[in-house]
Amino acid sequence: QVQLVESGGGLVQPGGSLRLSCAASGFTFSSSSMSWYRQAPGKERELVGTINSDGGSANYADSVKGRFTISRDNAKNMLYLQMNSLKPEDTAVYYCRKILLLRTYWGQGTQVTVSS
Repeated sequence: QVQLVESGGGLVQPGGSLRLSCAASGFTFSSSSMSWYRQAPGKERELVGTINSDGGSANYADSVKGRFTISRDNAKNMLYLQMNSLKPEDTAVYYCRKILLLRTYWGQGTQVTVSS
């Protein structure tokens, strides 16, 4: 079955960096586009960005463009989110997402808190 396991979250000061990881299994990772989402307290889950299957192309929400970078290692079935210049408004639970055969799969999420 499809499994997505995020890790790497934590508490970071404004201006700091974090790298999130998502370990994927149960599907052909190298053939799949993948997405990162986030959900802040009291807000709806929002798309952070999406990367294509070979990692050659990614797109981002305007709010993170130029600060966040999505990458992947298809040999390891791993998805990454490098977050730089973090702001308090980036505080959220971050999720990786996969759609397969019209079903949406989410990991359990990893908390990112940006605060001084």
